[in-house]
Amino acid sequence: MSRVKTALTKLIPRRWRRGTSVVPVVRLSGVIGAVTPLRPGMTLAGVARTLERAFAVADAKAVALVVNSPGGSPVQSRQIYLRIRQLSREKEIPVLVFVEDVAASGGYMIACAGDEIFCDPSSILGSIGVVGGGFGFTELIRKIGVERRLYTAGEHKATLDPFLPENPDDVARLKAIQREIHATFIELVKASRGGRLKGADDLLFTGEYWAGERSVALGLADGIGDLRSTLRARFGDKVSTPLIAPSTGLLSGLLGRKAGAGTLTLQGGMAGMPDELISALETRAIWARFGL
Repeated sequence: MSRVKTALTKLIPRRWRRGTSVVPVVRLSGVIGAVTPLRPGMTLAGVARTLERAFAVADAKAVALVVNSPGGSPVQSRQIYLRIRQLSREKEIPVLVFVEDVAASGGYMIACAGDEIFCDPSSILGSIGVVGGGFGFTELIRKIGVERRLYTAGEHKATLDPFLPENPDDVARLKAIQREIHATFIELVKASRGGRLKGADDLLFTGEYWAGERSVALGLADGIGDLRSTLRARFGDKVSTPLIAPSTGLLSGLLGRKAGAGTLTLQGGMAGMPDELISALETRAIWARFGL
């Protein structure tokens, strides 16, 4: 009889077995926001449904977020952060964040949605700042004999045009906007981490970043720990951690499919090659800021 009972028990999904705690897991990885028009990064629209499914898991003790992002769009970062906090409050479910390689800039903003943040000793956290950049081609077009022709209505419509000489007033306006965004970022971190922050503002909020142990000492994270060990220690060895992945149905695949570098068009040509190359280079540059 006991053998039959054991066999039947094995047929029941682990998370439904008596005495098993459930902590759904969501992975949030990659550059945040649009990298190129044909290759979107992590956005609220792309992760909202997955987050909602995770918080809807019956009797979940917590929701675990695995974050691995070097940052990107401050708007998308904050919107994802806000949605996570809204769901946590509505469902009264705590959020535990586990940082993999990096949670920097917008990636760290998302990590701040966790009630607790854990990381590996070699994880990189921080980079609480705002960056923007571009290129200037004025000398190049002069050398190759190109004349720049630009027509605008509006005094500042051509601000920071890369084919015109840099205007100090334009740079000053851009930096003023960056300071506003930076202040919003700082306010979010302080509201999320509160008294756990141990460093001075002129250390924490300069855009610098740190490895795991130092991040914990500064209060940017709560401890060193991996997902499996931490959840077992907190919820028992029988804790179930189902991965809540994005939908992969036919319709979502058709709507969400990205054009790859070798995608064939109906005309038989190769589509997206320049955009894919630029996307790959820009993505590589963002990760490379952190030595990854």
